[in-house]
Amino acid sequence: MNQRSFGESPVVIIEEGSVGLVETKYFTFAYPPDLFQMENGLTLGPITVAYETYGRLSESADNVILVEHALTASAHAAGKHAPEDKVPGWWDVMIGPGKAFDTEKYFVVCSNILGSCYGTTGPSSINLATGRPYGLDFPLITIRDMVSVQKALIDSLGVKRIKAVAGGSMGGMQAMEWALSYPGIVDSVVLVASGAVSNPQSIAIHKVGIRAIMDDPDWNSGDYYGGNPPAKGLAIARMIGHITYLSHNWLWEKFGRNHPDPVSMKLRLDSNFDIEDYLEYQGASFVKRFDANSYIYIMRAIDIYDAAEGYGSLAESFMRMRCRKALVASFTSDWLFPTYQSHEIVDALHENNIECHYREIDSPYGHDSFLLEYMILTESIKGFLSSF
Repeated sequence: MNQRSFGESPVVIIEEGSVGLVETKYFTFAYPPDLFQMENGLTLGPITVAYETYGRLSESADNVILVEHALTASAHAAGKHAPEDKVPGWWDVMIGPGKAFDTEKYFVVCSNILGSCYGTTGPSSINLATGRPYGLDFPLITIRDMVSVQKALIDSLGVKRIKAVAGGSMGGMQAMEWALSYPGIVDSVVLVASGAVSNPQSIAIHKVGIRAIMDDPDWNSGDYYGGNPPAKGLAIARMIGHITYLSHNWLWEKFGRNHPDPVSMKLRLDSNFDIEDYLEYQGASFVKRFDANSYIYIMRAIDIYDAAEGYGSLAESFMRMRCRKALVASFTSDWLFPTYQSHEIVDALHENNIECHYREIDSPYGHDSFLLEYMILTESIKGFLSSF
């Protein structure tokens, strides 16, 4: 057993039950003149989608688990790309033989979202009309756009029905939207540490991060490709965002007020507490792997999502769902998507007579609990999936 850090925080990795070596694949569609119609009325194409699959599709093509990733993850959810890789995919603890999403039973699919920078078309992709990266010419995207692109991928794989769409954080928003936009093929949803909307506190934090990026002199109105990226602004944005993944108690437990040299605190302004060094590390490592424009676009998509948009209430919106069941999980210390937001989802599901299993998990790890509390989640998800 060892530990590693992927995006949000350390995750315990257990080699047993691994899906082994995997390959990221690519699907391209929406070639001109048949462009993809976006929610805002604009068009985009061609679109390439990066995705990975684990397990085998059944003859009836109905044993599919669609895994949705959070803000800065990728299609690489499980296994390793090469034997020498130090760490596996971001949800490896949940996907594989005998795990929560058992690849001996299910065909698990994870695709990189529209607007990202991990293989799916986004702001850093080449605009064929200009021969240069899109930058801010890339149209604004929504959660619904992400899901619609995934639907094109799923259709190309020959999938007839989806047993469950599962995701944590923003992944939960996508799972919810799947059940709303394509109710005829989704049997269930698994929503972990998520919400039907982004709350005002989350929007405010995103705003500060976006401003940090845009105020970086190297941002150049989003046209920084081929030059210096807005590394300082992106690092600050990530540090701000990372704080929201943690919790008060976890910070005390892991860092407290520890300092490697307390004497220097009164002598040098750049003398850091351990928590400060940790945030500096998170910011510096993030700029090496993620695109600033993608970060802005995806945060904005989270901000504007509202599962009740166009309806009088969330319960009225959920009348469109045809799910047989739903599993909703929240964490007591999560202040990015507090438990009350999961309660709102559960209430709306119950009002529509959708069988809902809800679990509020007592955890000290904040929003990152959806990555760290995998043993509790495994127990809940395995029981849920085996019940129908």
